Amino acid sequence: MDVSGGSGQPRSGNDESAGPQAHPTAQAADPTDSAEPGPTGPKATGPEKHGTEAQGSETPGSETPGSEAPGSERPGSEALGSDAPGPETPRPETPGRETPTPETPDAQAPTPPGPGETTGDAPQTPEAPASPRRPEPAAGPRHAAHGTGAPHHHRAEAHTEGAGGPGKPPQRRPEPGGGLLMGRPFGVPVYVAPSWFLVAVLITWVFGGQLDRVLPELGAARYLVSLFFAVAFYASVLVHELAHTVAALRFKLPVRRIQLQFFGGVSEIEKEAETPGREFVLAFVGPLLSLVLSGVFYAALLPVEPDSVAGVLLAGLMVSNLIVAVFNLLPGLPLDGGRMLRAVVWKLTGKPMSGTIAAAWVGRALAIAVLIGLPLLTQSLGSDAADDVGMDTVMDALLAAILAAIIWTGAGNSLRMARLREHLPELRARALTRRAVPVQADTPLSEALRRANASGARALVVVDGEGTPASLVREAAIVGVPEHRRPWVPVSTLAQDLTDGMRVSAELSGEELLDALRANPATEYLVVEETGEIYGVLSAADVERAFVKAMARPS
Repeated sequence: MDVSGGSGQPRSGNDESAGPQAHPTAQAADPTDSAEPGPTGPKATGPEKHGTEAQGSETPGSETPGSEAPGSERPGSEALGSDAPGPETPRPETPGRETPTPETPDAQAPTPPGPGETTGDAPQTPEAPASPRRPEPAAGPRHAAHGTGAPHHHRAEAHTEGAGGPGKPPQRRPEPGGGLLMGRPFGVPVYVAPSWFLVAVLITWVFGGQLDRVLPELGAARYLVSLFFAVAFYASVLVHELAHTVAALRFKLPVRRIQLQFFGGVSEIEKEAETPGREFVLAFVGPLLSLVLSGVFYAALLPVEPDSVAGVLLAGLMVSNLIVAVFNLLPGLPLDGGRMLRAVVWKLTGKPMSGTIAAAWVGRALAIAVLIGLPLLTQSLGSDAADDVGMDTVMDALLAAILAAIIWTGAGNSLRMARLREHLPELRARALTRRAVPVQADTPLSEALRRANASGARALVVVDGEGTPASLVREAAIVGVPEHRRPWVPVSTLAQDLTDGMRVSAELSGEELLDALRANPATEYLVVEETGEIYGVLSAADVERAFVKAMARPS
């Protein structure tokens, strides 16, 4: 029976262990002790250094895999349950195969102790997260058309196609929703967020007041006309977003959804364009369609009486689409114009990050300009009614503050997500994988730990009589078993059955790796070569620590 080798270890034909191993044994802890829940994703904290080992008297048959003499600073030699994956070490041959038994219950073990505590002969165990999560912007541009004077909202979101194992097609995670589903043009779900109904009421009220001055004969019916205008305007916003969507699909970029919300619309494109030219086109088509719509409404307005209901509606739609186009063409992230500026700088420098930095800082300058300039502009245009000046000034200042905040935070999010995408390639499944020992289902836990310790492995894989992986022994469950019970506890009672989603390729890295883990949340994953050979076990906690460490490094 061969020992699989994680962390990029080559297969070795000798029987020597990874290095001199001592077998310290810690005092057994009560399995009922409470433990802090593990983290659910990468946290915005600096990298932590782990690997403290429990010390005690040596107990035969109950060693912890990968234990090492205290004081050794050789990285990667931590025992099963330690915090960091180890470096490359040769893989020895394991003892002969055992006869399998049909006993394969999947019993839940007590929660592992928190950091600093030890149980049995296993050193302290890291908190096991359900799955590593990227910070919520995740990756890929969101193109947004906005209402009157509203900015184009951009965030990054990683694409969501998780791997279903080697040789299997990726599995898409369930759609996240986002409001009322209105349809699926081009196969992309369109949602109306609850906040849209609030802005629809606001537009109906404001536009109705304007209609009362232009067409007083309408009476209360003016609010029905205003509601129609609100719906027609957001239909124009949807056309703007569909332009981004069609361009993205043309460039083979997955689109997660379109959402109509308070300040306009958002097209959630899950990947970045591969070239600056495509990035430019992808950003420009939205404002271009808004300009086209403005021209169409202008042409339709020419034969219509300006003081009629149709004339007022067409004039309002013409002006609002023109404002949407012009505002989104401003050269700062997260607006469409900012993405166009990013594409130009990317083309000139050859560095996407340089384009993002330039466009983000221009976006922040635009935010300050909007905060100061919009109230001054509206005040200079003025209102004929002196009683309305005070209220209009307050409303203009409030609108300017909201728009400035959205642009400023959008620019900051663009910088953070660019930095995230820059560091994601550092996460490689092959480098983070732990060495694993294959054991039969009826193998006592103490014997399995002894074998793992002898081979320098830090994970256990339960295999059937033909050597096919069937389940993974959970590290948290090992820690929950007192030392004196380990000779009578078969590893199968501590194992989690393998599913297709828990098998990941050793070649995965970056976004693909995180997408595969996020699509199938678990604490451990079986890492396999393209040939199907076991490479090792990947712990979600190891991925989380590597992610935090990578994000802590400067760009």
